[in-house]
Amino acid sequence: MSQTESTLESAEIIRDGRERMNKELRKVFKGQTEAVDLFLMTILARGHCLIEGVPGLGKTLLVNTMASLLKMQFHRIQFTPDLMPSDIIGTEVMEEDVSTGRREARFIRGPLFANVILADEINRTPPKTQAALLEAMQEKHVTAGGETRNLPLPFIVCATQNPIEQEGTYPLPEAELDRFMFKIILDYPSADDEYDVAAATTVGKTETVQPIFSGEEVLQFQDLLFEIPLSPHVIRYAVNLSRATRPAQPDVPDFVRNWVEWGASTRAVQNLLLGGKAHALLQGR
Repeated sequence: MSQTESTLESAEIIRDGRERMNKELRKVFKGQTEAVDLFLMTILARGHCLIEGVPGLGKTLLVNTMASLLKMQFHRIQFTPDLMPSDIIGTEVMEEDVSTGRREARFIRGPLFANVILADEINRTPPKTQAALLEAMQEKHVTAGGETRNLPLPFIVCATQNPIEQEGTYPLPEAELDRFMFKIILDYPSADDEYDVAAATTVGKTETVQPIFSGEEVLQFQDLLFEIPLSPHVIRYAVNLSRATRPAQPDVPDFVRNWVEWGASTRAVQNLLLGGKAHALLQGR
């Protein structure tokens, strides 16, 4: 089998898997098809996402269920004003051997050591703790006790924020916002979807979902995405689109000069291209 045939076969596996995942997901999470696809694209592209929606729309349920469908370890971190970086990264403690009296430092891992991290209400914690995520999101490792420790792969951070209550919150710094591939908006469900949710969640029976892929398979799909070639004109289109958002560039639209202070970064070009490839894979192309 040639490499092209192997790639096409893998793409078909991903497409079929997406359909099976949507079927399983509908057991516990109704509607929001676009949000689900953006979440899958984020995972394939080794990215991170920021999920915004009013309380009670199932942000936590979506992330937790997707982690279960992909058989990946899930940790939820509730961000609060008193949360410290060591609370999420981990800390070193001194332990004493009772028999010998010898003392040694042992690192206790924080909740950041998982495949899927739900950073719940990330804008409720101070910038110092928000910044602790930057190294993890970009480098896939953390530094604690003077030692670099690798995070488990795949690794994805899904942060949530509430657009209603801004009192007592800390706006995310631009450097951190730039590390999210997508901002996923969870809107109110349709009337039919909301009826289905109400009917399914107000009875004693609880539906469970069956895993579709494993973490090892997800890593293979991520490698496949980066092997897919890009046409030069597609790369040029993404570059031109991003450069058109920068007010200092010549020939940008007037509204950009009037209303935009800083344009999209080079990371935006990368995410546009990776997102396009991820979208194609989900369609079996």
